[in-house]
Parts: sequence; structure tokens; C-alpha cells
Amino acid sequence: MFKKSLTIIIALFLLILTSGCGVSQTNGESKGYIGISMPTKSSERWVNDGENMRKQFEELGYKTDLQYAEDVIENQTAQIENMITKGVDILVIAPIDDRSGMTGVLERAHKNGIKIISYDRLIQHSEYVDYYATFDNFQVGVLQGQYIEEKLHLKESDGPYNIEIFAGSPDDNNAYFFFDGAMSILQPYIDSGKLVVRSNQTKFSQGATLRWDGALAQSRMDNLLSAYYSSERLDAVLSPYDGISIGVISSLKGVGYGSADKPMPIITGQDAELASIKAIINGTQTQTIFKDTRELAKKAVDMARASLNGEIAEVNDTETYNNGKKVVPAYLLKPVSVDVENYQKELIETKYYTNEQLGQ
Repeated sequence: MFKKSLTIIIALFLLILTSGCGVSQTNGESKGYIGISMPTKSSERWVNDGENMRKQFEELGYKTDLQYAEDVIENQTAQIENMITKGVDILVIAPIDDRSGMTGVLERAHKNGIKIISYDRLIQHSEYVDYYATFDNFQVGVLQGQYIEEKLHLKESDGPYNIEIFAGSPDDNNAYFFFDGAMSILQPYIDSGKLVVRSNQTKFSQGATLRWDGALAQSRMDNLLSAYYSSERLDAVLSPYDGISIGVISSLKGVGYGSADKPMPIITGQDAELASIKAIINGTQTQTIFKDTRELAKKAVDMARASLNGEIAEVNDTETYNNGKKVVPAYLLKPVSVDVENYQKELIETKYYTNEQLGQ
């Protein structure tokens, strides 16, 4: 009886031990619980980002908690607090407002041993941000400026061409990089007179669009057209984001642009949102910047896995992104300029979109 009881006890012990290993490991790697905090569902790209990360984490056996704050700062803070209470091991955060004062909640996360990955937008004024996954944001703006430079033949022609300048949300650190990148190309042409900003609104603060709101952009474009372009043609619009571009296009259509005798100006964009790719195909928007959110999600997943395994995550920039408390180690992915000439190659052949999605 003693031997039989001992055999049962050993068997139960081994069963418990094996079960414990099954809970904590997958293919030899520790599992974890990942909190993913996204700003809003109102922008297509954030929906894609969140779902790409959730899918990739769960395929690797990680548990996830994906939340959208609908651009309400208090919601995002409360959601992150709840994730900490639930016991997440990693927080991946794309902040609504990079200056919203997440310091308290991030300090609590740090004290609980939770690693923090800032996603696409850099969290400011916190020493507890461990990594930053993003694209080369300055290069995004450079590509937009270069596209305008190329399509207006600014290197060869004398001009002048009329341009108006839109900027992103002042509470998003990336917006300044986009603006500075674009203006590094365009400002010399403005200074020489080849490009004319009839409104004289060339500063970031003058073109800023809070929360990247397309309706605000449309209203501003309405005012610009009424005040400065009743008889003058607008040749180009620097837009940093597709949602802003769509608002600008609506305003331009309202005063007759898009017709055979009054073609649309060159209009840039960013994020390759479905509506804007359709607009590029039909000739109303000219260009966008494609940032493959699948790759950005993969990079965030890689950073999380390394952190959970006690390793140092791969980065390629340790100088650029100072959040006011520390230089955050970052990995910068490469953005791609897309227009009617290459959208098939960049978006369809890579399976980011299908022809059916584009109505083709």
C-alpha cells in the first residue's frame, strides 16, 4: 500500500509540474500577458495596428488585452490602470496625447515590474519607457516634400507655384518630425520664391490640426480658399496624414477642383488608408506614405518577447528620441512613398490590400 501511495503521489507531482510548465512556456519560451493600449478606433490605421499585434502575440501563445480609448485621455489612463491590476507583464502603448501626464500610471507599472513599449508615438516625460517602436518619422516628411518637389519640377522650373501647408496634432511628438522633414525640402523653395504660401502660414503652430481631425482640416482649407484663392490656383497641399487629406479634398471639391478645367492640386498624405488609396486611384489624392503596420506590430512583438526573456531588444537608434527624461532606445522602420504608379507593387503584391478591397 505504501509503495502504491508513493507511486500515486509521485505521478500527481509530475502531472502538476508538467501542467505548470505548459502554462508558462511555449516552445521553450516564457509566455506572458500583454496589455495593448491604442488611441482610437476612428482611424483605420489604429484598428489595423491593434489587431495585427493581438494576432501576432496570440499566435505565439501570449494572452492579450487590447483596448481602444476613443481619443479620451482619461479613458486611456483608466484602461492602463486596469491592465496593471489584471497583472500584465508588458504594456504596449500608443498614447493619445504624448504630454498627457501618464507619469503616475507608468511609475506604478514600473514598480510592478512591467516593461513599457511606446508604440509609434513616443510617450513623453517618463523615465519608465523601455523601448520605442516606430517608423523613421523625419523621413516620412522628407518623402512628402520630395514628392511635391518632383511633381512640380521645382529643381528645373522657375515657378512660382502656390502651396498651403498643413501639420499634424500638436500633442503628438511625431507631428513635429513629419513637419520638419517636409520643410527641410520645401523651405528653400519658399525662401527663393518658387513656392508661394499665399496665407503666409508656414509655421507648425499655424498649420497644426488637433487630433489629426479631418473636419478641422476641411474647415481651415475652406477659410484659406475663401481668403486667398478666389482667383488664384492652388498647386499643392502638404498634408501629413490621409484623414487630413480627405478633409482638404472635400473642401477643394466644394469650390470646383477636380473638374477637367480645374484639376486637383498635388496632395500628399500618410498611412495608406483604404479611402485614400481609392482617392489616389481616382485622381483626387496624389500620394501617401505607406507604413506597413504588420511590420511595426512585429517589431513591438519582438521587443516584448526579448523583454520577457530577460534579453535586450534589437534597436537601431539610440540618439534621436529624447522624451524629456531619457533617450529612449528605438527601432525605426522604413516608410515608402506610394502613388498611382506603384500602389499595386507596394500594397497589392505585399497583400496589404486586395484588389477587391479597392473595388477593382
